[in-house]
Amino acid sequence: MALGFYKAVQSRTGGFKLLTDHPALSLVWPSSIRHKFTRSRLPEETFQPKPEDHEKYGGDAEQPHKLHVITRIRSVVGRPYWEKDIVRKLGLQKAQNPVIHKNIPAVNEYLKIIKHLIRVKPLKLPYGLPTEEEMSSAYLNSKDELVFCKKLQPLETKSVES
Repeated sequence: MALGFYKAVQSRTGGFKLLTDHPALSLVWPSSIRHKFTRSRLPEETFQPKPEDHEKYGGDAEQPHKLHVITRIRSVVGRPYWEKDIVRKLGLQKAQNPVIHKNIPAVNEYLKIIKHLIRVKPLKLPYGLPTEEEMSSAYLNSKDELVFCKKLQPLETKSVES
């Protein structure tokens, strides 16, 4: 009887995989199940920098940029809790709102996990690093450049002797 049941189950489960060889102990498991929330199992070589990448984006492999401009471009609705936590930690709650972070390994580990939700570009400093006084007038333009307006200093007036 068990053999007849086994043949009936085997004939009706075209897309199923039998987990054991013994007919009485066999378990039927659908082979098409895809777990939605699994962590990435990509090899570490995928994330290692390559010289071609630096040439492609106009950077220098020996002198990497110091700051990232990170922009969230996709929604976190329906994403797993760990991705939502990382988005919150990095301050990317609002979409299309750029945030500046240091280019350090701790931040880069977070960016690897949510790489499909964000866009990362290097921060360009065409006028060099601003001073403390210039930081109040600094802004980030659309080309990811930190631009600051220098405040004009009044000229000293010379006294006229008559």
